[in-house]
Amino acid sequence: MTLSDIVAGLEVTAEQCDRGVAVVDDTDGDLRERLVPFADDLPCDPTSAATVVESFTAGASVGDAGRDAGVAPVTAAKTLHLLGLDGVSPLGPTARDVVGDWLTADLSRSDAKALTGASETEFALAAFVETHDPLDGAVKAVEGALSPAGDATVRKRDELGETMSDVGDLL
Repeated sequence: MTLSDIVAGLEVTAEQCDRGVAVVDDTDGDLRERLVPFADDLPCDPTSAATVVESFTAGASVGDAGRDAGVAPVTAAKTLHLLGLDGVSPLGPTARDVVGDWLTADLSRSDAKALTGASETEFALAAFVETHDPLDGAVKAVEGALSPAGDATVRKRDELGETMSDVGDLL
C-alpha cells in the first residue's frame, strides 16, 4: 500500500465546526441554598457553613475557614464533619480508638484523655466526631464544593472518557 492509496478519498476543508467547551456541573443553586434544608442540624447558619466549606476547599485551614465565616474553629470543624468531610478529627486513629473505648465505657474519661494526650477542646471535638455521623443528604449537597480541583478533574475525565484517547491508542 502506497501513500497515495492511503490518502485516496480524503478531503481537506478550510474550516472546523466550533463545538464549544464541554461543561460538567451537576449541582443546582449555590451552596448556601443547598444547605438551607440542613440549617436545623448544623452548628451554624447556612451562610456561615457555605463560607466555611468554600474557604476550606480553597486551601484555608479549619481555623482560618471558621474565622472567615465568623464562627469558632471548633464550630467550623463540626460543620465540615457533618457535611461529610473526613479527617477533621484532631486525633489520630489510635487516639480515636481510645475515645471510642471511653464512649463504650471501657475506659474512664480521665484515663482516655491522658492516653490520647489531647487538650479539652481536642478531646471534645474527637468525641463529637465519633458520636455524630454526617447528615443524610448533606454530603450530596456539598459534593462539588468538597471535591478538590483534582477530584473535579478526575470526575470530568470520567464523564468525558469516551472522547479522550490514552497512551495505548498511540501504539
